[in-house]
Amino acid sequence: MKQTNYFIPTLRENPSDANIPSHQLMLRAGLIRQLASGIFSFLPMGFKVYQNAIKIVREEMNKIGAQEFLLPALNPIEIWEQTGRVEAMGDVMFHIKNREGLVLAPTHEEIITYHAAHHIKSYKELPQIWYQIQTKFRNEPRPKSGILRGRQFTMKDAYSMDATLDGLNISYQKHYEAYCNIFKRCGLKYFIVSASSGAMGGRESQEFMLESNAGEDLVAIDDKDYASNVEVASSIIEPLQRIEPSQQLEEFPTPNAKTIDDLVNQFGLDERICAKSVVYMVESKPILILMRGNDQLNEIKLSSILGTTQFRPAEPNELFDLTGANAGSIGPINLKTKIRIIADNLLKNANGLVSGANKDGFHFKNIDFNRDCKIGEFYDLRTVKEGEKSPISDNPLRIVKAIEIGHIFKLGTKYSEALGAKFLDADGKEKPIIMGSYGIGIERIIASYIEQNYDQKGIIWNKALAPFLIHLITLNPSKSDLVKSTAEQLYLDIQNYGFEVLYDDRNESAGVKLNDADLIGIPLQIIVGNKSLINGELEIKVRRTNEKFNIKIENFQQELKNILERID
Repeated sequence: MKQTNYFIPTLRENPSDANIPSHQLMLRAGLIRQLASGIFSFLPMGFKVYQNAIKIVREEMNKIGAQEFLLPALNPIEIWEQTGRVEAMGDVMFHIKNREGLVLAPTHEEIITYHAAHHIKSYKELPQIWYQIQTKFRNEPRPKSGILRGRQFTMKDAYSMDATLDGLNISYQKHYEAYCNIFKRCGLKYFIVSASSGAMGGRESQEFMLESNAGEDLVAIDDKDYASNVEVASSIIEPLQRIEPSQQLEEFPTPNAKTIDDLVNQFGLDERICAKSVVYMVESKPILILMRGNDQLNEIKLSSILGTTQFRPAEPNELFDLTGANAGSIGPINLKTKIRIIADNLLKNANGLVSGANKDGFHFKNIDFNRDCKIGEFYDLRTVKEGEKSPISDNPLRIVKAIEIGHIFKLGTKYSEALGAKFLDADGKEKPIIMGSYGIGIERIIASYIEQNYDQKGIIWNKALAPFLIHLITLNPSKSDLVKSTAEQLYLDIQNYGFEVLYDDRNESAGVKLNDADLIGIPLQIIVGNKSLINGELEIKVRRTNEKFNIKIENFQQELKNILERID
């Protein structure tokens, strides 16, 4: 492709509204343009990268026997209502004003299950793996970071259907290995974490992540054996030891202590013996949750324990009506009303504790959970902290930002039961299909790659994703017939050799051309200039290493193949 005929609107400066490298460089290199908040157009060169990513994904999915579908983005809302996900998705789902009651699909578990329910009747038709590469729509309240989080995006979503849990495990492992192959081929340095299934539901899930300051997920890793999304991560912390004999319960005034820090600073208390109380409304019913010190309640863990996402912190008026006190003076003893109480594992069997007295301006000390209050439920409720020990080693945890590039779920029968997707087993008994769901964001592959592969000059593409393998650049062709004629012949030769080439035939200065070439980041630059041609040579630059050297024109074909074989 000749650059004079190709639309590449490069920019010299970073756009003011782009805050991360991938967003800045995709705009500057002319790969994308923003149409509205969270909505982007892929320009010709960006679309080539997009197609390369899809090609890799499609090839690896086909290798595991997956069958490609194309499902409609418009879905009847009634199907989604059967699984309860209209409510679970909330405002993220786009609702369309129309007579039929249609929604724009944010994912396609429901529609795949709908088709399975109508057509799969026997265990003999299982297993199945169905997938598609299709546009999704999510009404993100704060779309940001360029194409990393948009309102319209492309997802490869796959779905496995099995007759047994052993079959699901096999399908899940196939996807796990396919994802490893996809991300390796794309040149991504990734790691895998245990994760929350969230609104998807299901038994088990794992995320494929890469560490990046542009990420929105927080991940706990020990750089050796353990990696987990903070939403579900755990750590090793010594629980409080009982103090024997247990001291007498005592109420004491705390008129100016509204927080754990206030209690510590004003009364010289050990933060660890302070039992923080928070009240949540769970589907209109109250629950009191006790945490140690300043530990933060992890709402994803809470959701898993409660089996619902329909909960919220109690309002101030609700707090007073339920406990008899305002925030800062609430505790598990002398509650005004009967409330279910749960506590974090670190407080199990603890005594010598301090917590609110359910009377404004007062707390109890020497609380003994085994003696003074009935708490029968203890769970891992806390959010892990930096430096705590990994649950599988003595290594300290790092809390890092990460980008999610893929997610695999063992759904089980959540969707098949809701939508009646059943089959007859070998004994003629009707059973729900056991399902898995597997997603990869195409745009996230591209942006994540750039986040890991750029320098101060621009993008550094590998051969797998690059829009072109070779960038043929002429220096001052208007002043040298030799430069122009040699470049024209090389352009034809390179294409005949079977390589894609972008030919910069513009009448621009050498500085503009070379800067644009580094910005765009095509793996190999061939620079045709009068100085090197006098010696029968071409200048070569490897974009990743910035290595420069000359080759003889007479050996061009073999030299080119050798160079391309040794670069990634």
